[in-house]
Amino acid sequence: MIKKQFDIAYFSAEIGVSSSLPTYSGGLGVLAGDHIKSSADKELNLCAITLLYREGYFKQRVDEKGIQTETYPKFDPYPILVKTDISFTLRLRERGVHIQVYRLDYRGQTGHTVPIYFLDTDFEDNFYDDRIISLRLYSGDKDHRILQEAILGFGGMELLTKLGQKNISTYHMNEGHCSFLVLSLLERFKDEESVRSRCHFTTHTPVPAGHDQFSEVRVKKLLHGLMPENLKLPSMVQNSRLHMTELGLFFSRSANGVSRLHGAVAQKQFPWSKIGYITNGVHHVYWMGNIMKRLYDKYLEGWRIDPTLFKNVDNIPDKELWEAHFKQKKALLSYANSQVSKALDKDTLTIGFARRAATYKRAQLIFNDPKRLLDLGRGKIQIIFSGKAHPNDSEGKELIRKIVENANSMFGKLKVVFLENYNMWLGRLITGGVDLWLNTPLRPNEASGTSGMKATLNGIPNLSILDGWWEEGCKEGINGWGIGNPKQPDDKMDAEHLYSVLEKDIIPKFYEDRNSWIKIMKESIKTGADFTSQRMINEYNKKYYSNRGEDIE
Repeated sequence: MIKKQFDIAYFSAEIGVSSSLPTYSGGLGVLAGDHIKSSADKELNLCAITLLYREGYFKQRVDEKGIQTETYPKFDPYPILVKTDISFTLRLRERGVHIQVYRLDYRGQTGHTVPIYFLDTDFEDNFYDDRIISLRLYSGDKDHRILQEAILGFGGMELLTKLGQKNISTYHMNEGHCSFLVLSLLERFKDEESVRSRCHFTTHTPVPAGHDQFSEVRVKKLLHGLMPENLKLPSMVQNSRLHMTELGLFFSRSANGVSRLHGAVAQKQFPWSKIGYITNGVHHVYWMGNIMKRLYDKYLEGWRIDPTLFKNVDNIPDKELWEAHFKQKKALLSYANSQVSKALDKDTLTIGFARRAATYKRAQLIFNDPKRLLDLGRGKIQIIFSGKAHPNDSEGKELIRKIVENANSMFGKLKVVFLENYNMWLGRLITGGVDLWLNTPLRPNEASGTSGMKATLNGIPNLSILDGWWEEGCKEGINGWGIGNPKQPDDKMDAEHLYSVLEKDIIPKFYEDRNSWIKIMKESIKTGADFTSQRMINEYNKKYYSNRGEDIE
């Protein structure tokens, strides 16, 4: 057992550190993984807590008509995780639920380790209904979600007690999934301000569906006395519902959104709370393609420790940068062509769009006017899509179906492929191998977005709505391009602007002015230096960890 005392306890319902550990679904989990990686690199005294999902999120299959189906292969934790000697019992549903703890020690660039603790209810002493609480990520009905979040919040706090942790100065909650931990602290300290002085909250989404709300009656019934009788938050007073984001914010000394724009949006959502912002970042070493890594090793010595060295990318000869990119592109196309029968071409401008299949992300926007798309793109562009829809998200599944339908209708005219079973491995392959990264959310619903950051590090320009991080990062025509009018989001107008930029600037530059294109690639890499998780961790440590929520200019 680790005896050291931690300063920071980082809670997240999902954490993705690699594709071999299926304890994440998408952006939140992958970001949490990058947060941990850079915390280890910066040698922060931090531990992380999440759940062990033995059947993960799901394995996706998409048939020739675009119909998504899901399977749930069981994950064996033993080759990767260490089974600790820690187990304990929580009283839920009027009975004891046994929890076993596993651990993964993530080792950073300097050798410093950050432990990640995984809470598991698939315990032989549990009833079947209790064994499956932690089986799948974001599964089940509202009652199931309450129980999962209780395991994370109350169980996570019990784990810290078992570890003998007495010096935690910051409990960092990622989204409302973790907010039950404040009730555990309230039981311990009996004083709201004592709890508030120890907690920090990060909200990751402006989309209402991302903020869990539960019936007060059901919570009290399922949690069997863990819910205080005198807790009177606004949502509970107004409609007898427990709003988990509201709970976390109310008992936190500080809070942040995950981009400048999202911070402002979140502040309007929760006007009674003071919400700042720290723009997300990505772990530059993990998300770099292997061929680009070798090129940076050659010309930017020390970049693995200091990603600000990407600002010196002009030291890399244009020819070598293009050759490295082209090799990564061929690796991506080789994989894609092994999965589909549309024979993507290495010399064609390849556009990538890969992320969770949610309607607000508007993956279908580029198909808004199929004739216009064919007129400008026939023989000149090809598009790679990937992404999963939640099993219960019928609209997300329909979005995937429509993408495949469009791909099929354009067969022989314009190459469009959908790569199934999107995960971290495939995400790294795509963000490292396309020529152009496309992102078309309905502003301001993209809190930050991180896939475009991963692309920049690999020298891939962004073509994106000015939402989330790109609102801060875009230098029009220099490191990429913006889409649409930020003050007037509209499908038709945004699509028309997208087509116009492709036709008048991007396609001609890619095919006719390679020097200018490579210059944009280099500017993209320089931009990527400002959007790493190392910069992000430095800001969290300065503003919310070391200074306990005091405003830092």
